[in-house]
Amino acid sequence: MRELNIDFIKGKYPNGFSIENDLLLYDSTTGLPTLTETSRMKCLLLAICTGGEVEYTVDTVIRKVSSNDVLIVSEGQVIGDYKMSADAKGVCLLLSYDFFQEIVSNVKELTTLFLFARRHPVFHAEDNLVSELLNYIQAVKLKILDLQHEFRRELVATMLKVLIYDMCNVIYRVQQVEKTGKSRGETIFSDFIRLVEKEYRSERRVSWYAEQLYISPKYLSETIKHISKRTPSEWIDYYVMMEIRVLLRNSKMSIKQIAEELHFPNQSFLGKYFKDRYGKSPSQFRRS
Repeated sequence: MRELNIDFIKGKYPNGFSIENDLLLYDSTTGLPTLTETSRMKCLLLAICTGGEVEYTVDTVIRKVSSNDVLIVSEGQVIGDYKMSADAKGVCLLLSYDFFQEIVSNVKELTTLFLFARRHPVFHAEDNLVSELLNYIQAVKLKILDLQHEFRRELVATMLKVLIYDMCNVIYRVQQVEKTGKSRGETIFSDFIRLVEKEYRSERRVSWYAEQLYISPKYLSETIKHISKRTPSEWIDYYVMMEIRVLLRNSKMSIKQIAEELHFPNQSFLGKYFKDRYGKSPSQFRRS
């Protein structure tokens, strides 16, 4: 499966505005990049649709975007089946994973942003908010073009941090979540999710994750359930099932190879695991 990173996209669509392999911006003056095949994101995508319609899949789930919709696709997610109407327009911002982590290293409450982006990769925004976000992006573009600025990269990172803070605020409003200080539970949840994202292909035991976080399995389960309304096992299953579906739909790997890739004891075990959670066998899902 093809991987989409800043360098690849910049080579294919060279008209964008960029800072090395950290950031890439497309707008009405450059046109939007289009996908021709299913790809795994190796960077973060933030886009705002200002007209027309776009349809695509994120981790095999169909998403539709129209005017004033904001979309976020996280690093590691798989996008495909891309369709864009003739009058589609908007702005598209791509950030390398390292640059994004650098920007948000001190941003509080990213747990809510993470949850929202994963569960709701598309959300609708009011006109005034869209105008604010577009103004931010236009200001970022002007600084990208200021090649003589000694601190150009650092300044752009700071401006993007402001944009992310504003987007967090929007997400809180949409979710009707009160803005409070980050609790111990939210910290545990954030650390747990990061660990799951890194290790889910080979480790599915809740006790193992609790051990890595230096807490008991019971405390981990109670905390994750309280913060996210899901159990640790459900979160682990979410990532494992997402990866199985992506590999079944978008790769030529056999089911046996997928079982080996995800460290299942055998093909039969993977088949039962998948059917128990999805209601279809891996073969049925692949044929559909």
